[in-house]
Amino acid sequence: MNQGLRRLRFPLLALGFLALLLGMWAGLLRIGWDLPRLRGAFPASHGPLMVSGFLGTLIGLERAVALGQAWSYSAPLLTGLGAVALILGLPSQWLMVLGSLGFVAVFLAIVRRQTTVFTIAMAGGAVAWFVGNLLWAAGTPLFRAVPWWIAFLTLTIAGERLELSRLVRLSAGSRSAFVIALGLFSVGIVVSPFWFMGGLRISGVAMVALALWFLLQDIARRTVREPGLPRFTAICLLSGYAWLGLSGLATLFFFGEPAGPRYDAILHTFFLGFVFAMIFGHAPIIFPAILGLPLSFQPSFYAHLILLHLSLALRVASDLLLWIPGRRWGGLLNVLALLVFLGNTLRARRRG
Repeated sequence: MNQGLRRLRFPLLALGFLALLLGMWAGLLRIGWDLPRLRGAFPASHGPLMVSGFLGTLIGLERAVALGQAWSYSAPLLTGLGAVALILGLPSQWLMVLGSLGFVAVFLAIVRRQTTVFTIAMAGGAVAWFVGNLLWAAGTPLFRAVPWWIAFLTLTIAGERLELSRLVRLSAGSRSAFVIALGLFSVGIVVSPFWFMGGLRISGVAMVALALWFLLQDIARRTVREPGLPRFTAICLLSGYAWLGLSGLATLFFFGEPAGPRYDAILHTFFLGFVFAMIFGHAPIIFPAILGLPLSFQPSFYAHLILLHLSLALRVASDLLLWIPGRRWGGLLNVLALLVFLGNTLRARRRG
């Protein structure tokens, strides 16, 4: 059974990366690049492909590997198949819903094994992903589901970082400040269906508070002094926290616009600046753990990190200045940064 599960990891990871590649294609169509369309509504698939198809499948697979139970692989399998159905224009939303429900079950098992603040936070992220997918499947406007997807990733990453913070022996006051900021963020998301603007402004304030907490307390402040992979990972994390703070400020001031350039700035400071900086930093650790294959750190990793930040800065500045050509070129360079990341990761795998 274990060998069969190990073989299953490769196709599941491939489904996730297929969702990433086609999600980027749909994203370029959305910002105005004249590219072939798989189907008429394909550009609208960008968000669900990136969040549930790629990120959900990747995180679900990571947790299934950690849990080590055969049933837990159903979550990334369902979301991966949901991504394929979405690409083909087939009914896919309920596959994503079932996959995220399976992910909730995974975290119930994890919390049962280890009941701590960080496992509860990550379990809350799993529930938020399920709620977001449920809203999307029910036909709710997508901008209503997006805050729940943001909560999924915020709570998941926050829980992971709090787990690692045990290595620096946080004071009781620091730990309490983290719990308060995370609780405030969760309250904002939970009340957003009933008080949309107020709830999102609360969550925006909490995102700024979390970013400041990470910048001041995260272990990356220490590991950035170490050479090689620890420094690279730390730089990824610290730069990602800065984007989280900017996304919180943008949420606070601009979330009354559920479309357009400023909405684009809110989403991509979070999903590209924060989330992908986390992925870049953890990829050399996560991929060997998932696949059981070595992956060596390469100085060329800085290329995709720098390109991501510069291209995102161009995109966000263009959003705020309403400069459409700059936004389009920033989006294209965002895609190039992710492609360079994939290329550098494959090269590092070949070098072992």
